[in-house]
Amino acid sequence: MNAINISEKFKLFNELWTPKKIGELNGQQLLLAKLKGEFIWHTHENEDELFFILKGTLEIEFRDKIVELREGELLIIPKGVEHKPIAKEEVHVLLFEPLAIKHTGNVISNLTVETFESI
Repeated sequence: MNAINISEKFKLFNELWTPKKIGELNGQQLLLAKLKGEFIWHTHENEDELFFILKGTLEIEFRDKIVELREGELLIIPKGVEHKPIAKEEVHVLLFEPLAIKHTGNVISNLTVETFESI
């Protein structure tokens, strides 16, 4: 058991939209990601998804509204809700998701990550 320094973990990678696993607990995984630009519209049919903003501002677009998340804020997206993250500038985010979640939900694209690298 060792402490995890999130700032140090972010220094280990530069890829955008490619979450890195920093831990697991009770069937859930903690992922760090750097985001910039627009992701794709997608849905997680069986899993809720938590976005916690560590740096920057992230917009989550829904079909009927946009939610803006700033540093220190989080949003839980219920399963089955279609959404599209948008980062106008680089954003650092902590994601809390079930181990079985698919990165791009119900959509396969060039952004899909099959297995999250542990750092």
